[in-house]
Amino acid sequence: MTWDLLIADYYAGLEFLAAVVAIVIFVSSLDDLFIDIWYWGRRGYRYVTSQRRKYSKLTAAQLLERGEQPLAIMIPAWKEHDVIAAMVQNMVEVLDYQNYIVFVGTYVNDPATIEEVERMRKRYRQVRRVEVPHPGPTSKADCLNFVVEDIFNYERESGTEFAGVVLHDSEDVLHPMELKFFNYLLPRKDMIQLPVASLEREWYELVAGTYMDEFAESHAKEMVVRESVSGMVPSAGVGTCFSRKALINLIGATHNKPFNIESLTEDYDVGMRLARLGMESIFGVFPVTFRVRRSSWGSKTKARELKVEMPLCVREYFPDNFRLAYRQKSRWVLGIGLQSWEQIKWQGSLAARYLLMHDRKGVVTSFVSIFAYILVLQFIVFHVGLSTGWWDAYYPSMFGEHSFWRTLIYVNAFFLAIRAAHRVYFTTVLYGWEHGLMALPRMVIGNFVNCMAVARAWRLFLSYLFRGKKLVWDKTMHEFPTGAQLARKRQRLGELLQSWQAVDEGTLARALEQQASTQTPLGRVLVSNGWLDEETLAEAIAYQADLPRVNLTADLVRTNASMLPVDLAVRHRAIPLGLNKAGGAVVAVASPLSPEAVAELAGHLQMQPLQRIAREGEIAVALRLLREGSGQVGAAQSVPSGPLLGDMLIERGLLRKEVFDSAMRDYRPDKHGRIGDYLVERRVIPRDVVEQVVQEQRKFFAEAATQS
Repeated sequence: MTWDLLIADYYAGLEFLAAVVAIVIFVSSLDDLFIDIWYWGRRGYRYVTSQRRKYSKLTAAQLLERGEQPLAIMIPAWKEHDVIAAMVQNMVEVLDYQNYIVFVGTYVNDPATIEEVERMRKRYRQVRRVEVPHPGPTSKADCLNFVVEDIFNYERESGTEFAGVVLHDSEDVLHPMELKFFNYLLPRKDMIQLPVASLEREWYELVAGTYMDEFAESHAKEMVVRESVSGMVPSAGVGTCFSRKALINLIGATHNKPFNIESLTEDYDVGMRLARLGMESIFGVFPVTFRVRRSSWGSKTKARELKVEMPLCVREYFPDNFRLAYRQKSRWVLGIGLQSWEQIKWQGSLAARYLLMHDRKGVVTSFVSIFAYILVLQFIVFHVGLSTGWWDAYYPSMFGEHSFWRTLIYVNAFFLAIRAAHRVYFTTVLYGWEHGLMALPRMVIGNFVNCMAVARAWRLFLSYLFRGKKLVWDKTMHEFPTGAQLARKRQRLGELLQSWQAVDEGTLARALEQQASTQTPLGRVLVSNGWLDEETLAEAIAYQADLPRVNLTADLVRTNASMLPVDLAVRHRAIPLGLNKAGGAVVAVASPLSPEAVAELAGHLQMQPLQRIAREGEIAVALRLLREGSGQVGAAQSVPSGPLLGDMLIERGLLRKEVFDSAMRDYRPDKHGRIGDYLVERRVIPRDVVEQVVQEQRKFFAEAATQS
């Protein structure tokens, strides 16, 4: 009897807790239902009025017709060395816009990221690196404030006045029309926020899939409702464009910096502040076409590439690791749900306060959802016990037939069905019906991720309040799509250099004319005339061939010289660099090897050579080191640049490259001696011409030696 009473008391306690949970869920569901009703009502109203008044929609042609205003892009980077180069490269390649400058903020104690940004700065003339003078991490806002300061410094130095400043993160994938869209709306709008969407994941990537579902619904529905209800649009931290007027007003309001360094979600904070300043913010929805790779369930074929129409948005990969996901979300909860409560409190209009409540309820309801799961599991156990007869002692139930509490359970179940239907609908619109169905089990996983995120956010916030522990930029490991996942636009070398703003149209035209008359490669024409530096040329060749870069040192060249015969290295201009960690043979080249050259090298190396791109001057001097031996040139930290005889003959139009390459196929240093004598003996070129160029070559090295 004692155990029966204890179990009955326990069950009664469960019912009481279930009643409390049901009330909380009901109140939260009413809030969600209001958002749903407003969204569908607004959507229906706009459809009817557009049909009646026949509004003309904004077209891509209108965006393209508008003249390009100067725009700045700012990217804060802390420990982003693994993705920042790929992001900048993809951005410069895809953007259908010319008049912009990219400002990347880095910290003094993050050398790996600095190195990658510097590499991109040398490659792309529109990229600038901004150094935060103190060690990181601090906060994203702190980094952005230094970037904004440099943007205004650049304006003063160059005489440029940016129409707008666009905020992005180092994992963002941009659409070609993004800057055209901002350009069209500036300066009429003070802040423009684009939707954010997750890049498509496989069906089994359940944690990452929760981001697909949540962003698909929130940025298609809730952001639209926010703008309509209150006129205030929070920045998402990416895909946000601020007008110059907005930035100046933000600086004026604080008498110092535009972004709040005390907040971990400065994007949310800045949207609220712009609204209080009377700035006009919009959530921009403009349909465009995206190329996506999508796998079909049950299909034996590989993923197919589709063209999908969806709103112009910023896409990125989100974590597929449970721990990384809740750590990332905890920063959002901490800034939006807790810090904003402390800093912003309940300011603004009634509509603004309602939306603040909508944002902050998650710091409680995320726990309630998991608590509800635990209660349901226990009720299942008790009902199994009741049906099998091992338990039958209980008090009259609160949830009996026709009771208020049972009715409330049915109402909440109806609300849950509405929530599930909306999640499936918005996910299906963006990602197809397969992911739409997967959104149902991912709702459960998302609840657990959100609960852990809220728990961590509360722990950090309470440590900040009672122990004075500083809140800092919490690093999330980012992933950027590979070349196989992003369609790359292949360009000729001249077009590529022009798109990088490395050469202008007039210079390129002169170089192409000289190339046609001398049959000299375009890159050599540009470098030999001083129109392009070797570093940028090497970056362009590496980019075109999708090959890694390498910097040569004299020690590296000498150490691995025995891997290839000197005549083979000279003939193919390939410098052996040893084996990589996987045991592959690595060679440095100035441009990709021909299939015939690869086959010949592979025959000697007994494996396919792995090519790395080095500067032309480095290859030239490395070949000289191989020919002359290690005793004639002192060790150096890096291989200095300098011209070889063959290069000089070709660059001056004295010898065609194909003739030189053909002659060099039979050249053997031990048999034929110096290359100049060999070319004369083969009657490829007169001796007086060779001697004249040799004199120029000696003069060059004498001057180089004097300078060193």
